[in-house]
Amino acid sequence: MKRSSYEGLQKNIRELKTPAIEVWQNQYPDKPYTINLDIPEFTCICPKTGLPDFAVIRIEYSPAKLCVELKSFKMYTIFWRNVGIFHEHLINKMLEDFVRAVKPRCVKITGVFNPRGGITTTVSREYKRK
Repeated sequence: MKRSSYEGLQKNIRELKTPAIEVWQNQYPDKPYTINLDIPEFTCICPKTGLPDFAVIRIEYSPAKLCVELKSFKMYTIFWRNVGIFHEHLINKMLEDFVRAVKPRCVKITGVFNPRGGITTTVSREYKRK
């Protein structure tokens, strides 16, 4: 098996300290409804080349007791501008951070990353409360 030159670049990604995502009390926790957030100018860094990666991040969630506070979430997304991260790890980490803070009924996060080497990458992950 040939090892990738990417080996080990992301081994501590799960422990990466990210900015706090603030929340506020939902006044309609008994009503199931959907909130969509679109971040059309998201950027992070390619962990190998150091070049910027551009993406559209889409979040669809159904709040329970809490809703995400948008200014803090904007600051959270800006944090990634200087972080070298694989697209797949970004979406997984972002979903885990979002669920930890907001505790939604369900959420789906999708990242549509601009072409790199002629390939557009789309990564999605969903969470449904049990």
